[in-house]
Amino acid sequence: MSPNASQLNINQQLVQDLLLGRWADERRDSRDRMKNPEYHKIEGQPYTEHRERTLGQLQALVDEHAVQKAFPSRFGGEDNHGGNIAGFSELVLGDPSMQIKAGVQWGLFGAAILHLGTEQHHEAWLPQIMDLSLPGAFAMTEIGHGSDVASLATTATYLPESDEFEIHTPFKAAWKEYLGNAALHGRAAVVFAQLITQGVNHGVHCFFVPIRDDNGEFLPGVGGEDDGVKGGLNGVDNGRLHFTHVRVPRTNLLNRYGNVDENGVYTSPIESPGRRFFTMLGTLVQGRVSLSMSSAVTSALALTGAITYGNQRRQFNASSDTEEEVLLDYQLHQRRLIDRLARTYADMFSANTLLEKFDEVFSGAADDDDNRQELETLAAAIKPMTTWNALDTLQEAREACGGAGFMAKNRFASLRADLDIYVTFEGDNNVLLQLVGKRLLTDFSKELSNMSVGVLSRFVADRASEAVVQRSGLRRVVQTVQDVGSERKSANWFKDPEVQRALLTDRVRVHVTEIGTAMMPVAKKSQAEQARVFNENQFQLIDAAKAQAVLLQWETFTEALDQVKDEDTRTVMTWLRDLFVLNEIERDLGWFIENGRISQQRARTLRGYTNRLAARLRPYAQDLVDSFGFEQDHLRMDVATGEEQVRQEEAAEYFRRLRADGNAPLDEKVLNARRKAEAKAARKAEAKAGKR
Repeated sequence: MSPNASQLNINQQLVQDLLLGRWADERRDSRDRMKNPEYHKIEGQPYTEHRERTLGQLQALVDEHAVQKAFPSRFGGEDNHGGNIAGFSELVLGDPSMQIKAGVQWGLFGAAILHLGTEQHHEAWLPQIMDLSLPGAFAMTEIGHGSDVASLATTATYLPESDEFEIHTPFKAAWKEYLGNAALHGRAAVVFAQLITQGVNHGVHCFFVPIRDDNGEFLPGVGGEDDGVKGGLNGVDNGRLHFTHVRVPRTNLLNRYGNVDENGVYTSPIESPGRRFFTMLGTLVQGRVSLSMSSAVTSALALTGAITYGNQRRQFNASSDTEEEVLLDYQLHQRRLIDRLARTYADMFSANTLLEKFDEVFSGAADDDDNRQELETLAAAIKPMTTWNALDTLQEAREACGGAGFMAKNRFASLRADLDIYVTFEGDNNVLLQLVGKRLLTDFSKELSNMSVGVLSRFVADRASEAVVQRSGLRRVVQTVQDVGSERKSANWFKDPEVQRALLTDRVRVHVTEIGTAMMPVAKKSQAEQARVFNENQFQLIDAAKAQAVLLQWETFTEALDQVKDEDTRTVMTWLRDLFVLNEIERDLGWFIENGRISQQRARTLRGYTNRLAARLRPYAQDLVDSFGFEQDHLRMDVATGEEQVRQEEAAEYFRRLRADGNAPLDEKVLNARRKAEAKAARKAEAKAGKR
């Protein structure tokens, strides 16, 4: 903490426990493991060597029993779904390639067999998957369809004469692409394909397909290519796979949600094809949960480095001729880093809430259709926010450290390169937000469908009257009158939690209502006409989804505050929550003003208050990043070691001694000023003598 800080004391242990959440023990255990240099990324290592090192790291995780938590206890697991993801999120501290390859092996390949397969599949393959003797790929994405999983072109056609499925990619756009473990290490794959039997396509299902023999050679009908060097995560052997009339036994269909008997008859416990499809994909939501958590961890790591450095690095003589300013004392530096610190706390709390919802569903404690849909929507909202925020935070933290931030030994550039792909895998962020927006529209439609004719008429009238109020500026005029001459009243209004909640909620409601009312007239028209109107409102739909995600993050932050009993800690964290939400309002201030939610008078006070709030938090910035709980073996950043403080103190002592000894060279500007003063005094003396 700065020596000029006020007397509030943050209980760092309390904050750390809150940030680590329900599975804090599993996360700390994983962090302890990540201190071992065996798990650390070697910067600049050739990708071929990096791949082999990463495979070795996975075997070390197996040997330490670090990756089996989610699997059934009868196979040596712990049936601990929440704890598994919690520990997994901390692997990013070692090497993101290790984390992602582990995610491919156990979180995708293994999880598909666990959640989409049945007992016979578990017995046949899970033990080998768990101990890494059966490395595998997750073959869902196709070159030609990306996030549009429902339209995959790979087929799995049942052949009753041989009791087999024939897996086939009919053209190159149907090749499976970007698959971890596909280029080199994978011996099998779970392949997503359109299940066809008796001439009927029953939609996308999942099949276990061997792809390589014991010598690492492709099996007959299977082919592929190595993706080679990528922008990041080069310890993962990504590649393409294609299948030419490859036959697998009928029993290789992972048939928990859809089965074909020996006669080719298809049955499913879920009658609706659409619901069946989303249920199957929903079982794999853990990837989005883990990316959300590891992104928040990475943001916290970056800010620990940048804020530690900003608290020590000095530059420019702003307020003193003899002492340079600490970077974090500059307002701009505070807004760059402390603003993002507030957002990272929001990311961590929202990711923890997402993890708890995930565990409720996958542990069976609350595994019903409504909870699964809520989990899918929550994951689709939080994953985009945390992954985008991580990239933004890494970039800003890098820039805030100047040239030092670009050095490999400070990891910012490397982490940003590795996490870049997070925004498009396990679901492209914008596609996920579209799912959130559609869910909001569905809820809106349900509300309208439950209205009587009279209520619906009043709803339309209310919308019309609200539009009149907004156009007339009446609401803005009222607020302006209330706020004139009272900046403090405006600031108090902004920090009121009920006001914050209302502003964020209202923004979502207005966006959704405007889109919903635009869609209502075409609800019974052609598919093409509905698609046209939807497309015209797609950008606003994404805005609505982002607004909903921010509201969810604000709510989880506020719920976390309710658990803080220490008064000083609660005060500082409340300021942090307020900074998070006021930043969001500031970014979208035009919308709030245009829609009459914030007056011009209040808008004028917002930035000044937000600046003051960041400055108020400045003395606590170090405590707040130290509360993340990272040690030097986790950080591995020169900017966070304290070396900069030593350099600054050495420089300050050097100049102090020069001044004290009288040996300091005279600054040219000082000399010139002295000469000017002497010349001026001489002229005055001459003029005075002349008068005599």
